[in-house]
Amino acid sequence: MNLEAIREFVAADLRAVDGVIRARLNSEVVLIRQVAEYIVSGGGKRLRPVLLLLSAGAFGYRGRHHHELAAVVEFIHTATLLHDDVVDESDLRRGRPTANSLFGNSAAVLVGDFVYSRAFQMMVGVDSMRVLQVLADATNVIAEGEVMQLMNCHNPDIDEKGYLEVIRCKTAKLFEAATRLGAVLGGAPPAQEDAVGDYGTHLGTAFQLIDDVLDYSGEQAVIGKNVGDDLAEGKPTLPLIYAIEHGTPQQAGRVRRAIEHGGREELGAVIEAIRATGALEYAREQARAESRTACAALEHLPNSKHRDYLLQLADFAVTRSY
Repeated sequence: MNLEAIREFVAADLRAVDGVIRARLNSEVVLIRQVAEYIVSGGGKRLRPVLLLLSAGAFGYRGRHHHELAAVVEFIHTATLLHDDVVDESDLRRGRPTANSLFGNSAAVLVGDFVYSRAFQMMVGVDSMRVLQVLADATNVIAEGEVMQLMNCHNPDIDEKGYLEVIRCKTAKLFEAATRLGAVLGGAPPAQEDAVGDYGTHLGTAFQLIDDVLDYSGEQAVIGKNVGDDLAEGKPTLPLIYAIEHGTPQQAGRVRRAIEHGGREELGAVIEAIRATGALEYAREQARAESRTACAALEHLPNSKHRDYLLQLADFAVTRSY
């Protein structure tokens, strides 16, 4: 199952979400419009909106708030990317120059702030305290995850448990929020809301772990960023952590130095160590385990095509090449 088949199932809703995104990013400030249009035209998987739409459908929601909230979660995601690219000094995302590389760091940060604040304006309009609670908690946890990741940069001593904590905050939390919001809109009981929230958490973790794998095994034209970007930024992701723990002293030393100093000078040696220790296959298996746990969380949801596509999305997360 590929993502396009899943997106096709909610195609009409996604078109409505894109309409909301364009309308809500409009501003009288020219620079905001320029940067926002550049971001929107860059596309992306729209994975978090798809999650929210499928979750809402699984609980029989009928209305229009799911379009607005799907745009909200995409805005929160977009704002984090704008800020991430500045912090990481990235120059390529989705195969295109990053906004900060084109418009400058100041513009990227400030437009990111605009996108965040517009998201909060929109979520208030849904008039649900539970929606506000889910999204306020999510944005706060995501910010904590960003800071945790910053603190761990160039730190080769972080272990697997510590790394998983970072990605559950930084990446998986918004997946959880998206699926949980669908349940809230559909009036799901607390147990089922928690179940789809757990699904989102484990799906998001699996998704990030495969991103970690692709950073050392993907092709730039396919993954849309430079291979070895994580290493260049000194990020100790799971393949590196595993290679340090299971490699020879020489291999572990090379990987540790590469994390400490950043850059791509040691990329070849690091990839050799990762392959020799089986680190990529280990990370893939951890992702598959997270995917299986995600699917198990949906066992007691009512049977529906929406639920089936949520299960298929968990499969896509771990079999994708981009």
